[in-house]
This record gives sequence, C-alpha cells and structure tokens, in this order.
Amino acid sequence: MDWLKLPEPDRRLAPAFTDPAGARGWIAGQPQAQPLAMLAALDAQVRAVDGADLPPASAGELLGILRATAVPLLAASETRYMRKALPLLPDDQRAFEAARQLWRDFGIAHLRLAARLPRENAAPLLHQAAGSLRMAQYVHFQAAQACPPELDRLLLGILGLAGELGVLGVALTDPDFAPLGPGHIGGLLAWAFLLRRTDPYRLSAPQLVVANRALRRWRELCEFQAAPASRVDIVELAPLFPEPLPDGIPGTLEIHRLRRKIRQRLAALEAGDSPESLKLGRELSGAACIRLLHELDRAFRPSGPATPAVDGELELVFGCDDAYALFAGRELNRPASETRPSAIAHQRMAIFGFDRPSELPDAARKPQLATERWLQRGGEQHRPAMPAGPRRLSPCLVAATLPDDAALGVLQGLYCDAGGALRGTVRWYPGRIRAAAFLPPSGGTQRAAAFVIDDGKQASLLVPASAGTRIDSPLRLEEETAPRRLGEVLERGADFVRYALEANGDAG
Repeated sequence: MDWLKLPEPDRRLAPAFTDPAGARGWIAGQPQAQPLAMLAALDAQVRAVDGADLPPASAGELLGILRATAVPLLAASETRYMRKALPLLPDDQRAFEAARQLWRDFGIAHLRLAARLPRENAAPLLHQAAGSLRMAQYVHFQAAQACPPELDRLLLGILGLAGELGVLGVALTDPDFAPLGPGHIGGLLAWAFLLRRTDPYRLSAPQLVVANRALRRWRELCEFQAAPASRVDIVELAPLFPEPLPDGIPGTLEIHRLRRKIRQRLAALEAGDSPESLKLGRELSGAACIRLLHELDRAFRPSGPATPAVDGELELVFGCDDAYALFAGRELNRPASETRPSAIAHQRMAIFGFDRPSELPDAARKPQLATERWLQRGGEQHRPAMPAGPRRLSPCLVAATLPDDAALGVLQGLYCDAGGALRGTVRWYPGRIRAAAFLPPSGGTQRAAAFVIDDGKQASLLVPASAGTRIDSPLRLEEETAPRRLGEVLERGADFVRYALEANGDAG
C-alpha cells in the first residue's frame, strides 16, 4: 500500500522507560489529580515509544500499558467538550485537543507497529489502531469539530492493510474495551463509517449517544464489498470522504442485516417496548427513539441529487424572543418605562393639543434586533471566525427576513471547522407561521413567545425550552379565547420545544 504515508515518528523524544516495570513506576509518579497534564504526559510517552528503536513486542507492550492508563482518563474528560456551545471555551478546547491528539497518536503508533509484523502478530495491533482512530473520530463528533482529512486516510489505511493481510474478519477482543466483546476490524471500521454517514453533527447530544450505541451493537452485521451483488441496502464509501478512495479499497458497505435490525427495533418500540429494554439506553423517550431510528434508516438509504442552493448572505436572529419580534414587529416584553408618555410629550399635548405618533404610549416601535451575518455556500451556512462572537449551540431557533416574508427555522448540524468558522444548515419551517404569546404555567407577568406552525398536514406549537410547558396541558395564547392542548413532543432543540397542537377545547 504505497499510498499510506504515516506521519514521521518524533525521534527527538526519548522514552522515560523501556520495560513494563519502568512504565508502571513512571505512571505512578505522574500528576494523577491533573487530568490535562496527565494526558499530555501520556501522549509525550506514546510518541516517544513510537519513535524509539525498540523491538516490536516491547513497544507493543509499553503502548498497551499507556493505553490502559489513558482510557479511563479520556472517558472522564468527555464532559468537558461534549456538545458545548461553539466556539468552545479555551479550557474546553484544550480538553478536546488533548483527547483527540492522544487517540490519534495511539492509532498511528499501533498502525506503524502492525505494518512491520507478520499477519498473526499484526491483527491485534490493527484492531487496537482501528479502535483508537474510531475514538479520535468520535471525539470530533462529540465536540462538534470538523474531522481532519488525515483521520480519513488512517482509517482507510487500516481497511486496506487488514484486507491485504486477510484479517479484516478475524474476531478479536480489545483489552481496553472488554465490554464490547469479541469483534473484528471490519466491524470497528463499519461503525466509524456508518456513524459518519448519519451526519452526526446534526444529532443532539442524547441522539449521538444512542446512535453510537446502536451502531456499536450492530457493527458486525455489515460487510465491505468491492462489487456488491445488489444496489439495495448498501452504503457507498466514496461520498463520505473529500478525497477519492485509494486503489484497492472496497467501495461499498453491505448493510441489509443492519437495516433489518432497525426495522425490528422500530416495531418493538411502536408496540410499547422501552428503549432501555431494547439496549438503546435511557437518554431518549420511546417516541424520540422512534424518530431517531427513522432518521438513521433514511441516512442509510441511497440519496438523490442535492437540491440546488442559492448562495449569498443571510441575516439571522437567534432565540424565541427575537424571532417573535421579527414576526410581530414589536418586542415581546417592552419595559414599563417605555410604555409611559414622557414629560416632554405631556408638555407638547398641553401646548399644541397633540403629539407625534411615534411618542404615543401605544405606538408601535420597530424593534432593534441583534443579527448575525452568515454566508450561504452550497446549501450550507457558515459564520466566519469571530473570536469574540456569540457562542451557539444547535439545534437552535433562528429567524430571518427572506425575499418573500419572515421565516422561522432551525440551525442544525453546527460544527466548527479548522479555521474557527461555524458551519451548519438551516431547515426552514414550511406553511403558515403565526407569532403569539402566552403566560408560562410557572406564573409571573413576563410573557413567553410562541409560534403556531401549520404546514397543511399538522398544526404544531413551538415554545421556549424554558417555558415549563408539558404534554397534554392546556395553553391559552393571546388573541385566542379557548386554550390549546399540547400533544406529543415533535422536536426538541437547545432553546425550544415543538409540540403537536390539538384542536381548541376546554381546559378541563
């Protein structure tokens, strides 16, 4: 495989140990209570062992000790960067960088060793390399950071080398991921490639966890094929990567049995089984799991041609309150001081008998909204790097004035590219949209924004996530005499919830 060029090893570093006893002694002397410092120290030793002139067996054993130490630390660090608002804060960015670098360096070190060994000795190292590089990719998805092309090449390199050695389907157990049980290298790579196919940046944090768990369980049901017997239930690999597939890499992944598992889980959920009983976890409700599995199934089907996109600039407002102001032409809760006539207005009335309409207490004032300029390119929206710009967490509610009228939508799939720009897509709600307001069930005098959305098939109500609304509770909107009743949750975002909206009825 002449096309697989691994990064040059760092020969400037000398290992702090050369045998297992020395490695364990060195680990005992490291700053265990300082996670980032500990991860940095481990990474330096991984690179030192990778670049040292050690026998392959000794190097593999030392890497194994370092990896066993690193795995629980890396798992504990995930909360630092897991789907935080973007761009990440400096401390969270450092935690992400430490995790993705260490997983990458483990993968490269094991892959370099495997390339030097015969088939029977290479297979376990390739298996561990695949596991490490899959985790490096997953860390990018967790932190909503763009995956570098280098990771693509390394994962494909494992696929090519394992295929050449004939070990792609050899069952092995990764000692650092024993709960996964025996599995083969092809399954780990299928897991990585299929998760990528789901457009993981578009998934919320709970959805990403559940999707990753499901694909982990079903990873062995897929098979790489150079020339598939059928075009039905396959995933083409080439569209997943920005660069052409190297020679000798199988071009498709057969997923017939995986899709059958999805259909079986959907049938069980619709029959009333809980997600937990189906090994899907507790993160999502049954209805939310059904929606997620339908989305995964759609992601694994062949996609048609992309809809032509209009390039240009887009002025976005964020959040329910500003979206309400854009639609209604007035602020939701104007301060009381702005609703009273000023002293000057009283004097004008006393002298002239009238005042300018713009200063009357009930006059409509055009709201001053904070907007962000996003660029549209190829169906994707992006905001150039803004070091001091607002941080955003998707999926979140946005609104804009389009050529036809005001539009309400959801910014989803948000991630940060290598240059610090934010990238995502806006899904606009179709149909008629009316801005309204209501008093939250928790009480108080501050009204909350609401949007009645009628797409011609179903009416729904979108409200702030902080409003305290619940399924099957009545809600009285302004300018409506009868309360609305909230049906099932159709969609949850970082700052909003959208409910099915049932017909007007008694509050009960």
